[in-house]
Parts: sequence; C-alpha cells; structure tokens
Amino acid sequence: MENRTFYNEILTDHNMRPGNKRRIDGANLSMEGINPSCGDHIVLELKEKDGIIVDGGFQGDGCAVSQASADIMLDLIIGRTKKEALALSDIFMRMIKGEASEEEIDRLEEASALRDISHMPARVKCAVLGWHTFEELAGEDL
Repeated sequence: MENRTFYNEILTDHNMRPGNKRRIDGANLSMEGINPSCGDHIVLELKEKDGIIVDGGFQGDGCAVSQASADIMLDLIIGRTKKEALALSDIFMRMIKGEASEEEIDRLEEASALRDISHMPARVKCAVLGWHTFEELAGEDL
C-alpha cells in the first residue's frame, strides 16, 4: 500500500504542478510524440550546449500518467549528457518491462515510482511516451 501511495503522490504532484511544462527559449532540439491509441501527445523541447542538456520542457495534452512521466523524465535528464540521459531512459524502459535491477532502478530517482505501471497494460504507452520521444530525438542527433 505504501508503494501505491508513493506512486499516487508523485504522479499527482507532477501532473498538477509540472515544473517542466513550458516552452524553451532557444531550444535546439524538438520533437512531437503521439500515443495514437489514446490521443496523448507532447512536444518535447531541449536546449543542448557543449553536449549537456541544459534545459528542457514539454507541451501537450494527455492523461496524468503521460504528462507526469514526461515531467519526471525532464527533471532526471536536465544537466546530463545525452549519453547519460539515454542510459537512464534505457533503464526506465527495462524497469517498465520488469528487467532492471534494484540498483539501476534506484538511479531513476522519482521515475522509479512508475515501476508498477507494467501491471497496468493500458497505461504503459502513457508512461513511456515522453521517454520514447526523447530517445527518438536524441538518436536523431547523435
């Protein structure tokens, strides 16, 4: 029950008060992500300088899970290199599939609250929308 409460508190906080749901002035990387099965969509914007993601934001609409997950992801990747951020994204995707170790999951900080989303198949695509969008965006630019 404690994990469920933790999950709900984090998702509610990031959905109601997303610190990264904003346009990024001077963004040099941008990509739209869409979940066609439910209509959730985001536009992810990143500002990269000297190989570091120095700022990031998103805009869009969707369920609480998709919007909160995108906000949590940005908290985690801002200040990191794309390589570091992609490694965290890989851990997140493996966590959702139940394939990440506890040590790896600990590296995800608040994103680890989404670990049980795999038990809610209808929500998996919502939780990974921002992460998939980031991987496509970062992969294009590598």
